[in-house]
Order: sequence, then C-alpha cells, then structure tokens
Amino acid sequence: MMPLATVLPDDTPMFDPSILQELDWSENTTTFSPAISPLDPGDGLVLRPLCTADVNRGFFKVLGQLTETGVVSPEQFIKTFEHMKRSGDYYVTVVEDTNLGQIVATATLVIEHKFTHSCAKRGRIEDVVVSGECRGKQLGKLLTSTLTLLSKRLNCYKITLECLPKNVDFYKKFGYLVSDENYMFQRFFN
Repeated sequence: MMPLATVLPDDTPMFDPSILQELDWSENTTTFSPAISPLDPGDGLVLRPLCTADVNRGFFKVLGQLTETGVVSPEQFIKTFEHMKRSGDYYVTVVEDTNLGQIVATATLVIEHKFTHSCAKRGRIEDVVVSGECRGKQLGKLLTSTLTLLSKRLNCYKITLECLPKNVDFYKKFGYLVSDENYMFQRFFN
C-alpha cells in the first residue's frame, strides 16, 4: 500500500473569494457606524474565505469562544476542509487581522439542497463568533450581512439561523424573524 501524500496547510481558499467582492453591498439592510464592508472591514482587517493555513492562525481559538471544538489535528482539519470545499456548499468566511496574522472572527453559510420549492436551495448561517478582543468592531454584523447577501446571490429561497434568546434582537437588525417553529435536537456526543 502506498503512503498517503502529506498535504500541508496553504492559502488556497475554500471558495472563490471573488464572490465576496462581487456582492451588491447596496442591498445591505444594516447600518454600520463607522462604515465598513466586505471590501473594507476595518484597518488591518481582511474578510475572506477560510484556507487551510488558518489552522495555524488561531481559527480554532476563535471558534472555541463559541463552542467546544475538541482536539483537531492538522490532518483532520485539512480532510474536513477538503470535503467542504469539494461539496461546493460551504462558505466558511473569516476576518483576519493582517497585522497579527490571526483570525479574529468567523461565520459559515451552509447551502442545503431541497426537493421542496421546485428543488430550491436554503441557506443556513452557523458558527458566528468574534474574538473577545475584537468585539464591538461590528465584525459579527459584517459577517452576518455578508453571508445573508451571499445566500441571496446563490439563489436560496430562504436563509435561517439558530441563536440564543439573548441574541434575537441582534439578528432582527438583518431582517430575520422569530419562527413559530421549535428548534429540536438530539446530542450524540460533545
């Protein structure tokens, strides 16, 4: 049996970054003060797709401020990254502080293909988190606005997200409504 080739982390993006640059920001419904956008997220900051090199730029440190990440080897990270990239339905987006070379915020848009609504697509925003030291810089707003516009550009018939009750007012700013449906789950492990 031949050994598997070792894949090293690099700056290849999960998805084409031009899709973020081409978003029609005039369709954004949220106000930013001071003004920021996907093309200008703030001094020394860049909004872009996740790349495998981000495993060494604090991606898990930021994600760990939201939820349990577990112990993930670089090989596991790259394998999952490649799976997500191949599917074409994952848009893991990060904000990097280029002065520090560190990821300071992230959010994910997942596209679900449906048989309903004439075989439409549904967008789902997941894992929105901003590093503690960067909160208050509107990065959560920027990521949510960006992924909401992206789901519209990708022709999703709707977009949903799940949040804690204390975050409902935050998401209402983007036009999200509280559903009459209940969110239910079963957890099989942490």
